[in-house]
Amino acid sequence: MLFNSYIFIFIFLPISLIGFFVIGKRGHHRIATVWLVGVSLFFYGWWNPAYLGLIILSMLFNYAIGVSLSSENEGVPRKNILIFGVITNLALLGYYKYAGFFVQNLGLVLDTDFNLKTISLPYTFHHLTAKPYPIK
Repeated sequence: MLFNSYIFIFIFLPISLIGFFVIGKRGHHRIATVWLVGVSLFFYGWWNPAYLGLIILSMLFNYAIGVSLSSENEGVPRKNILIFGVITNLALLGYYKYAGFFVQNLGLVLDTDFNLKTISLPYTFHHLTAKPYPIK
């Protein structure tokens, strides 16, 4: 389901927004947030459910980084926690975006046919790097 598809615009988006505002209007703000996370995971899983584990792990990691940054702990400085979080997220993005490229070029240098065809960009990263759709 793409952002500009009819199913997204006329079915998914209205259900998501109505659900969020109805739940929030009743004062259940945490449940409204859980609703948004749930519909976001549904949207993400619509493309390829195999990547739901990856996005859930990424969400939990970033949530843990956020909790660590907001807590008053005497151990690790907040700056180091933030740097660790940013580097980890960029490394994940870099892996999905460039691992195939590096392996392919290494194969050319070493004169082998080895490649990583099994690495497929998750939906989020794929659309960051994809060519724009032609205008009709």
